[in-house]
Amino acid sequence: MAPEATFLLNKARNYCASSERCIMDMEQKLHQWNAEDTTIRKIINRLGKEDFINEERYAKAFAVGKLRNNKWGKTKIIYALQRKRIPDLYIQIGIGEIDEDEYLNTLKAVLSSKKIDESDEWKRNNKLIKFAVQKGFQADLCRKIINGEL
Repeated sequence: MAPEATFLLNKARNYCASSERCIMDMEQKLHQWNAEDTTIRKIINRLGKEDFINEERYAKAFAVGKLRNNKWGKTKIIYALQRKRIPDLYIQIGIGEIDEDEYLNTLKAVLSSKKIDESDEWKRNNKLIKFAVQKGFQADLCRKIINGEL
């Protein structure tokens, strides 16, 4: 490997060591560092072999992290992972890492945190559902929680 490529590889290793990264994130970062396409491919392959990049591990960490830190629902998490070109199998594995009780408790917290000034209960509930759906939660699950079924 050329000295510049070795430098970029070490820089990429440090970048990956600080947080989970996916291939797309790493490609973008290497482009920012002005790496050539052939160098990028070689570095990505090497990082994969050395387990600095692991898309399954990334999907798991991403899914759990977005639920806990950003209060995102599964729909929004899936969409974000698809935008990062994570394979569907890994997306499903990542979503599977989400604890159902934690998911429901997060949704309940999201619904209870939203203050809506509406006297009509039907309109208020619809606004709550719309808010939760924008956060990536499923509308039918929101209805069940609002109606006290869960």
